[in-house]
Amino acid sequence: MENTKSARLRAVDILRGMTVMFMILVNNGAGREIFATLKHSKWNGMTPCDLVFPFFLFIMGFSIFLSLKKTNFTWSAQTGRKIAKRTILLFAIGLAINWFDMACSGSPFDFEHLRIWGVMQRLAVCYCAAAILSLTVPHRWINAMSLTLLAVYGTILILGNGYAEDATVNWLSIADNHIFGSGHLYTKSPVDPEGLVSTISAIAHTMTGFSCAWFMSANEKLRAHADKALWLLSAGAIIGMAGWLLSFGLPLNKRIWSPSYVLATCGMAMMALGLIIRFVDMTSDANHGKFTKSWITLSTTFGTNPLFLYVASEILGIAFGALGIKNGIYSGIKFVVGNGYWASLIYSVAFVALHAAMGLWLWKRKIFIKL
Repeated sequence: MENTKSARLRAVDILRGMTVMFMILVNNGAGREIFATLKHSKWNGMTPCDLVFPFFLFIMGFSIFLSLKKTNFTWSAQTGRKIAKRTILLFAIGLAINWFDMACSGSPFDFEHLRIWGVMQRLAVCYCAAAILSLTVPHRWINAMSLTLLAVYGTILILGNGYAEDATVNWLSIADNHIFGSGHLYTKSPVDPEGLVSTISAIAHTMTGFSCAWFMSANEKLRAHADKALWLLSAGAIIGMAGWLLSFGLPLNKRIWSPSYVLATCGMAMMALGLIIRFVDMTSDANHGKFTKSWITLSTTFGTNPLFLYVASEILGIAFGALGIKNGIYSGIKFVVGNGYWASLIYSVAFVALHAAMGLWLWKRKIFIKL
């Protein structure tokens, strides 16, 4: 007999783990010669790298449903404290990472240029919003709310020159600069890619993951693995296609987290989850080959300690760069292979392997660090 709950959790852990692995890979290229597929798009468009953060947000929304379902989505002082504590912790860790980067650059007390936003900070805000909405809004309304947020944000982009690469006329940049000051924002893009206004769209993104989990749980026809996989693949294809069609009017753009980007990446995340259920949960472990078993184990090690391993990668990445370790290892690899692009990739893979060893050690000892 199928264990619906455990199977769903296993698939989510695997997809989460794959996402974190790829996130660490693409964030830690070395040298100036990096394959284009391992770099984020500069503005409009999308590369494989642009899938990692949206996949993680989708999975976070999915996981929020699984977590709060244990208390039947009942609001309590304990639940409120838990949400507040996790939100503050995630945001504080993000600020600490930004400060550590600044300190390693030789400016530990230059707080006027401490970046306020970042990946962890966006996770914190999206987690907080999604958790509160899931406890206060009927779940059947969540999809409508998400679409409304995307429509409102799309209107802001159209009326506010959201696609302009000129920070002086782009409302997203103007708002962030007015509220936080230019010294506290990301400076390598016309807009801060994790800025305040674009978080509207990111919240809708997270709630889409929540709605996906809710629909799978509430629909009596989606009890078997095969039914879940088929629904995820079909619904994901439709949502992804909607995102692609919308991109003709509102282009795909990670920097501003465009509505088309939300729909396209959520659709792909759903299809990826469906494929994992199809090829992992619908096949007994005894029938998995050695490669598949290794892939499942590796993904699970990252998926069960995702935020810890991501934060560790950020800290080590900054430290390796500041201490010259990164350039030293990269130069040695390049000397051997003779190609900067492949040397960069090998360094990134080795960096991921270091974290895989950390994750495997924790996983074997059943140590799961919750943030």
